[in-house]
Amino acid sequence: MRKRTLSTATALAVLISSAALVAGTAGPAAADSSKTLPVSSVGDMVVDGVHQKIFISDPYLGKVVATDYAGTVLGTVTGLPGVTGLALSADSGSLYAAVPGADAVVALDTQAVTETARYATGEGTDPKYVAPAGGRIWFGYGTDYDGDIGSIDTSGEQPVVTLAQDAEIDYSGAPRLVASPTDPNAIAAVSSYYHWFRIGAYDVSTGTAVRTARSPESESSSGGMVSDLAYTQDGSRLITATAGNRHRVWQTSDLAEVGAYASSYHGAAVAVAADGTVAAGSVAPYDPDVFVYRPGETTAVRQYDFPNTGVYSGGDSLAASALAWEPGGSRLFAVTIASSGDSVRLNVLDAPTKSVPTVTVTVPATVTVLKAITVSGTVSSTLKLPAGTPLAVTRYDAEFPKGKPLGTKPLGTNGAFAFPDTPTAAGNVTYKVAYAGDATHIGASGSAVLKVTPFKTALTLDRNRLTVNYGTNVTYTATLGWSYRNRVVEIWSDPYGAEPKRLLKRGTVNSAGKLSVTTKMTRDTWVTAIFAGDTRSGWAKAGSTVYTKAGLTTTLSRHYKWSKIGTIWYQTYHQSTDPLITAWNNPYPGRKTKMEIQIWYAGAWRSTAADYVSLNSGGMAYVNLDADGAAGVRARVRTAYVDTESGDNVNTTVYGGWKYFNVTR
Repeated sequence: MRKRTLSTATALAVLISSAALVAGTAGPAAADSSKTLPVSSVGDMVVDGVHQKIFISDPYLGKVVATDYAGTVLGTVTGLPGVTGLALSADSGSLYAAVPGADAVVALDTQAVTETARYATGEGTDPKYVAPAGGRIWFGYGTDYDGDIGSIDTSGEQPVVTLAQDAEIDYSGAPRLVASPTDPNAIAAVSSYYHWFRIGAYDVSTGTAVRTARSPESESSSGGMVSDLAYTQDGSRLITATAGNRHRVWQTSDLAEVGAYASSYHGAAVAVAADGTVAAGSVAPYDPDVFVYRPGETTAVRQYDFPNTGVYSGGDSLAASALAWEPGGSRLFAVTIASSGDSVRLNVLDAPTKSVPTVTVTVPATVTVLKAITVSGTVSSTLKLPAGTPLAVTRYDAEFPKGKPLGTKPLGTNGAFAFPDTPTAAGNVTYKVAYAGDATHIGASGSAVLKVTPFKTALTLDRNRLTVNYGTNVTYTATLGWSYRNRVVEIWSDPYGAEPKRLLKRGTVNSAGKLSVTTKMTRDTWVTAIFAGDTRSGWAKAGSTVYTKAGLTTTLSRHYKWSKIGTIWYQTYHQSTDPLITAWNNPYPGRKTKMEIQIWYAGAWRSTAADYVSLNSGGMAYVNLDADGAAGVRARVRTAYVDTESGDNVNTTVYGGWKYFNVTR
C-alpha cells in the first residue's frame, strides 16, 4: 500500500548581473502542469498505479474524487461526511476511506469508483486514518486528547472491529497510520494533533497491534502537529512532516531520531519513491514548498515554490498529506490550496529529481561595434557539472534577429566559462548561453544584453539661415559621409505654423554622397536631412532653417490720371474721389498688414499715420482714404508684414514699395 500525492511548482532561478542584464531559465520545467479540482478541502491523497488514478478526499463536502494523472475527474463518491484518510489495498483493487462523520471505514472499488462496503467502527469513534496490513484494516481514531488504534477483520462472514489496540501510548488526536513497504505485517502511527508528540511502530502479524518501539518520553513536547508520516523505501526509517523547518527521520527499530531533511515551516507532507528519493513538503506561502532529496543525500537536488493563484498575497499552500510519487514513474504529484482558500489544484511535476542549473551571463555594458569583448559567466547547479561540459552559444542582433550560432564553448573549472567575441552589428546584442541537459539535469539557458554603439555618421544640409522671397524655389542638398550599407537619405520640410511636417524626398545618394530636392518656399521652414543608419553606421540628422518673407502686394485705384513730379510718377485723384488702397499678404489666421502713410511737407516726407489692418481669409484688406478738401496734397502709402507684430511669426518681415498719389480739385 502506497499513499502519496502529486506536487506542482515553478521554481526557476533568475540571476541578475551587475554588468549587464542577465537571465537564467530552465527548459523542461515548462512541461509541469496544474489543474483545478472540484473539491473545497483536502484530507488525503493516494495514487493508484495499477489503474493510473489519483484519489483525493474532501472532508468538508464529504466525498472522494478520482482523477487521471492530468487531473481530469473520472468519478466521485459522495455521502462520506468528514472523509479524511485514504489507503489502497495491496492489490490496488480497493480504496479504504476513514469517514469520521459516519463512524465507519468505507471500501471503494478503484476501477468503478463506487462504494462496495461500509464497516462501522463504533459510535463516537471518529476514525480519521487507515492502513491495511496483516490481513486487517487498521484505523486511527479518537479525540484530540485520547487517540488510539483499532482494526477491522473482514475475513469472516461479519466484520470484527477491535478497538484500543494501544491505549497506553495515548496519542494526541486520531493517530496517522502508514503501512511498511517491505513488511506486510508492520505499521507505524504518529500523533495528528499538537498537544503532544507520540510515534510508535507495530507488528500486526497476529491480528493485534504489538508495539515494537515508541518515541522516548522526552520527545512528547517537541514535535507539534504531525501532518504526514512515511516509511523509507527499505522500511528502516520513518519520516515525519512537523513544524520546525525540517522533516525528522526516525529509526524504525527503536524510533530514535537519526537525522532530518531541511524544509520550510510548517511541514505538510512527505513522499518516498521506490528508489528512495524523498520529497519533503511544507506550508510556506513565502518560501519554497517542496524539497527533493536523492537517495542517501541531505542536500536538496531541487526546490519548488508554488505560485499564487488566489486573491491574497503569498503562494498556494501544499495540503497536508498531499504529496505523492507516480508508482513506477518519475512524476511527483501535489495538491495545493490557494491563499484565499477558494481554489484547490492538482499539480504535476514531470522531472522532480533533476537538478535545475542556473546559467548567468556577463558582458560589458556598452562597446563600439567591431570591438572585441569577453563573454563570461557561470553555470551553478545542485549537482555540479563537470569541466568541459559543452555550452551552446547564440548571438542575436540586427543582422541575425533569429540568432547566429557561435558554436559550443566548454565549461571551465568551478562552473565558470569565458570566451571572446566581436559584435558586428550595432544596437542591443543578446548573447544566449544554453546547456542542453542530461539524465540528471534539466536544460537551462541564460542571456545578457550588450549595447553596441555604431560608428558616427557625417551628414550635412546646405541653405542654413538663407532668407528668400515668398514663392521662391529653393534647392536643398544633403551630403552623406561614409556608411556601412545604407545610403538612403530623407529630406523633410517642417514649416512654421499649423502645417504638418512632410517628406520632400527619400532616395539613395549619388556617388558623391549627395541628394537634392527643390521646393517652393511659402513660410519660414525647418528643413532636415535624416539618415536612418544601419548595423554599423549611426543614425544622423542635419537641419537648416530657411527664412521666407511674407507675400505682399499694395495697389491704389480710382485715380483719374498719372502725373510725373520730378522723377516720380503719381496717381492723381480729384478731391471728390476717395483713393482705395488694396493690400494683400499670404493668408494666415489672425494676420494683419501694417499700413503707413506719409505726406510731402516742407521739402520732406513726414509720417502722418501707421496702423495694423486685419486681413480677410484670402489675405486681403481694403482701405478708403478721405480726399475731401485735400487738394494740393502729395502723399505716399506702403504696407508691410512685420514678424510677430502682424499677429504671427510664420514668415519673415517684408516691407512693400511706396505708392505715390496726389490730390487736385
